[in-house]
Amino acid sequence: MSMGRPTRDADDGRPEDWEAPGRALVRSAATDVVPPLADLGRVHIMGIAGAGMSGLARILLERGVAVSGCEARESLDVAALRALGADVSIGHSVEHLVASDTFVYTTAINPKHFELVAARASGMPVLRRAAALAAALEDRITVAISGTHGKTTTTSLLTVGAQACGVDPSFAIGGNLYETGRNAHLGTGPLAIVEADESDGSFLLTRPASAVVTNVEADHLENHGDLEGIFRAFEQFVDRVDPAGLLLTCADDEGARRIADYARGTGRRVLTYGERDDADIRVSGVLALPDAVEFDVAGPGLSKRHVRVASLVGRHIALNASAALALAADLGLDVDTVIGSWADFGGVHRRFESHGEGGGVRVYDDYAHHPTEILASLTAARASAGDGRLIAVFQPGTYSRTQTFAREFGEALATADIAVVMDIFPAREEPIPGVTGATISDLVPLPPGQVIFEPSYAAVPARVAAVARPGDLVLTMGIGNVYLLCDQIREACAQSGASA
Repeated sequence: MSMGRPTRDADDGRPEDWEAPGRALVRSAATDVVPPLADLGRVHIMGIAGAGMSGLARILLERGVAVSGCEARESLDVAALRALGADVSIGHSVEHLVASDTFVYTTAINPKHFELVAARASGMPVLRRAAALAAALEDRITVAISGTHGKTTTTSLLTVGAQACGVDPSFAIGGNLYETGRNAHLGTGPLAIVEADESDGSFLLTRPASAVVTNVEADHLENHGDLEGIFRAFEQFVDRVDPAGLLLTCADDEGARRIADYARGTGRRVLTYGERDDADIRVSGVLALPDAVEFDVAGPGLSKRHVRVASLVGRHIALNASAALALAADLGLDVDTVIGSWADFGGVHRRFESHGEGGGVRVYDDYAHHPTEILASLTAARASAGDGRLIAVFQPGTYSRTQTFAREFGEALATADIAVVMDIFPAREEPIPGVTGATISDLVPLPPGQVIFEPSYAAVPARVAAVARPGDLVLTMGIGNVYLLCDQIREACAQSGASA
């Protein structure tokens, strides 16, 4: 096995298992088998309350599949799944496998975890979440939204629009919709709208009737090896799109333009969207407001329309919404009804989500975890901050991403007035010597007093409250558990304000 570079299968050019220093063993999803739903039997889901896994559990339960699962701790999500009929245990144990026929895992779990190792050794089918989801939606017409950034927002907007049109689609999203409080649902209609994850190649388990590629950038290099590996995966994704279907790609993103060129070479129907003059669906007049985004859009099936998306902020939202609208038009949905549903859009959990105000300090949270996302989120938050200062609280996710993008993270965080950098949320990875949150904080080009590295998770609220003042806006960001600090930050700011 090579170290630091993926080995390649001589027959199909797909990545096999590979391992780099400090990184977990990863295998491409390209060759995974999707079993028939009827063959799953009783399904055990490891980490059942996670954002994606809980959605899978909901759909399986709605399909009548017996579901068990395990989690590290009690939570509202665990309680909700139990109420739906899932048998959820707290803690991990090989005993969970005794009554199970199929084991489902996420690649966020370290492949050396004893419960996953025991499942593989047992001989039972061991599936990624995406394979189990594909089985659960085997009889649906699937629309897949993929890309390095913007998947959740685009999927959410299309889902809400389809629901407003009375379609009742099945959906699986990486965040809970405020309208329903759900991240997944088994609809009564034939349409399924899914967020297709490229991180570990899981989107290669879908066979979409139509699809979106929002953008393509270097990320998840621990899985794909390099940017060319990412492009190869997206090309395989295009190959799985129905030749009679539609592929929508962003004209403003060079990576997506490359995928569009590849798709045209395969004979597929391609439409582009964006602000560039050569976009098929043209976005113009973007107005980023403190609590909404407005823009004009024109193109095939749309004529020219004005769109307002409530509760989401930042110019990038106009691109996500235009992709959702173009796909809605191609699906035959009433465009005006879709646009109307977004005027009162409630938003998505962990996408510029408000956590209230304390001591005159507003606290928000966002899932941003890549330098491009950090920059976009902070730029949008800057408009909402008004005359107040912008305080970024960033929890880096994984050692490998921190090592690869440390300088880019530092530059993006300089968009804030004050940057608070936490230590790394490791996910499945083992530590890389010398790589910590300080690797990023040392590279933030702000005056020393405006950059704080706080390695203690519990100490973060007090550190933020010590520098915050009335009128400021605090934005927490990251893939880990930083969002759990939002209420504590708000309360610490309130107490600090009262003391002052």
